[in-house]
Amino acid sequence: MASSADLARVVHQETELRLPRFDHDDAWRLGTLLRDLAVARKHSLVIDIRRFGQPIQPLFYAALAGTTPDNARWVQRKANVVARFHRSSYQLGLYLAQSNTSIREKYALDEADYAAHGGSFPLHVINAGIIGAVTVSGLPQREDHNLVVEALARFLERDPEPLRLP
Repeated sequence: MASSADLARVVHQETELRLPRFDHDDAWRLGTLLRDLAVARKHSLVIDIRRFGQPIQPLFYAALAGTTPDNARWVQRKANVVARFHRSSYQLGLYLAQSNTSIREKYALDEADYAAHGGSFPLHVINAGIIGAVTVSGLPQREDHNLVVEALARFLERDPEPLRLP
């Protein structure tokens, strides 16, 4: 059963980690920060930062050693959750687990296209709303989520520890 405390903490993270602005240079800095964290920790990850719209605009992408095309597919499916629900893929996954249901049962969405698993986080710009997502794939879902939260906190020059999931 999903933890109510975890779900509340993730909702809090999404409220706290809002950006004053976000442009192409910011995407590069955030993506590079994530890549540097992953390399220093010897993580095999795919990192993706995208702006939503038609078409979706890729802003940053890196596939580190040890990843496979399957990681890129996970990124797409997790980012689809953020694009549709405007909340992190982990938040939706925790909510569905707590409700004892699936994304297919609750929303009639194909799990081949949507993954309610940790690792994709909304890029919420103050006074603009959700403009895109930052997504990683390669670690267990809770660690994927925590890594993105840590990177966003550091990017905003905040201490990531109070926001981290235990």
